[in-house]
Amino acid sequence: MTTTVARPDERIQPPVRPPKGSTQKERWIRRAPLLPALIFAILITQIPFLYTLYLSTLSWNALKPGKHPFIGLDNYVTVLTDSRLRAALVNTVILTAGAVIFSMILGLVLALLLDRKFVGRPIVRTLLITPFLVMPIAAALLWKHAIFNPAYGLINGLFGGSTDWISSYPKAAVITTLVWQWTPFMMLILLAGLQSQSNDVLEAARVDGANAWQIFRRMTLPHLRQYLELGGLLGSIYLVNTFDAVFSITQGGPGTATTNLPYEIYLTTFRKFEYGEASAAGVIVVILTIIVATFALRVISSLFRMEENR
Repeated sequence: MTTTVARPDERIQPPVRPPKGSTQKERWIRRAPLLPALIFAILITQIPFLYTLYLSTLSWNALKPGKHPFIGLDNYVTVLTDSRLRAALVNTVILTAGAVIFSMILGLVLALLLDRKFVGRPIVRTLLITPFLVMPIAAALLWKHAIFNPAYGLINGLFGGSTDWISSYPKAAVITTLVWQWTPFMMLILLAGLQSQSNDVLEAARVDGANAWQIFRRMTLPHLRQYLELGGLLGSIYLVNTFDAVFSITQGGPGTATTNLPYEIYLTTFRKFEYGEASAAGVIVVILTIIVATFALRVISSLFRMEENR
């Protein structure tokens, strides 16, 4: 038995890395086209946010001209201890959670239906996506006047009576409007998850005797878990800042029944003229949104890793 020994000049050499300086230069050259967009984003987002942070440390009431003394974190203490703002925080959680949960359930049902082949599926899919393309203020006015109106609204026209749905069920009215608009968003995310499921695995389960409910509960639902998390987190990020529906449908009422944090910030700014207090409330909303967005980014990263491992 003979062995062949590679000559020194035939041995595999490790790849030669480019000099560190040139690599960094190439990276900056690749990033250069993105710099204008980055600078623009900083100018329109970060600078106003820093100015809002500065305003939140001042005692500034537009009805009291003069100096605006620095008061540190007093505005934040006021925001966290004020009963109206605490009620607004509770309403924000109720409206956001209600809209996200119901739109996710309806979105899952519609996604399961659209995952099947039937005549006219492209047309039905387009019609179901349409509510998400309507402007929020237009959607709110549509539901307020065409559906909830006690005199000529669609609900009372179909079932009779003269119930004032907005006054009797203000939270339900706002949540229903948000669900109608955000169900297509959830449907698209979950439909993408359903279409990424392996048909071979599903067919093997059917051959083994699993019925439709067992396949959905033990295979489809676990597969959709991350898509459900993604839809819930992205929906929460957007819906926590809901202003159009509250302003157009209920004006925060009756009383403070539907006053959420964005609408309370509006009232603090343009009714009480407390700019410092409103800025502190805005900063708190941004912090809450960043916390939710962090979880959303983690879910998105996990989805990408899952796709790479396939």
